[in-house]
Amino acid sequence: MPTLQVTPDCNMYYDVTDFAEPWREHETILLLHGNAESGDAYYGWMPEVARDYRVVRPDMRGFGRTTPMPRDHAWSLDRIVDDFIAVMDHLKIDQFYLVGAKVGGTMAMHLAARHPSRVKTVSALSSPTRGEDAGERYRAWVALIEKSGVEGWARETMGKRLGSSFPAAGIEWWINLMGKTASSTQLGFIGSVPKVDVTQDLPKIRCPAQVITTQNNPMYSVDVIRAWQEKIPNSELLVLPADGYHVAATAPVACAKAVLDFIQRHRH
Repeated sequence: MPTLQVTPDCNMYYDVTDFAEPWREHETILLLHGNAESGDAYYGWMPEVARDYRVVRPDMRGFGRTTPMPRDHAWSLDRIVDDFIAVMDHLKIDQFYLVGAKVGGTMAMHLAARHPSRVKTVSALSSPTRGEDAGERYRAWVALIEKSGVEGWARETMGKRLGSSFPAAGIEWWINLMGKTASSTQLGFIGSVPKVDVTQDLPKIRCPAQVITTQNNPMYSVDVIRAWQEKIPNSELLVLPADGYHVAATAPVACAKAVLDFIQRHRH
């Protein structure tokens, strides 16, 4: 199992998938997952993106197969970004295309602003920029997790996340995936999210940027998304017809193809 000791308290799991012909030039896409997930969240993307690119999927600090974090862990955007950079340095990958879903997209935008020489393009899907915009929701989630556990929280909140047309078996799969998250990690992370704010990073993003959301996003309206997307100098907004929040999960093929098209248009 490929892991990297990024700090003394964190052994970070990552997956590298590459089905491109070995004699061709290999460019890399780094995929960052959302809260209470792992790199497995991109299962639906892999047939599309791994055919022509080397794809790196790390499990973020505390989540998936990476070391769980205690509830009092000092979460910070910089530490999370440093973890991802450590993985790419370990793999000797200097530049890469960057994709993040939900809060993974928030991390991706912060990474792109902090390391402009490393990121060729960045794509953020269903991502918030300020945790305080949904601060009351996160505080309510802490109480729910304390009462029902991570799986119970996932089960109760999954409807808005995946929308009205997502199959029941798929909903159960996502509940099980998210339910594997350690309670200590989730409680600490959720408690820290209202302090997250990457709005100052947006004008500092120098690479081409793509923002993807849904027409009837139950968390953030298209107008709210567009307001911050327009602060990124070289950016574009794609709105897909759906009513779920987690578009990377509900429309994986459409999202993967849109990202690949965006990368191709800005490749050189």
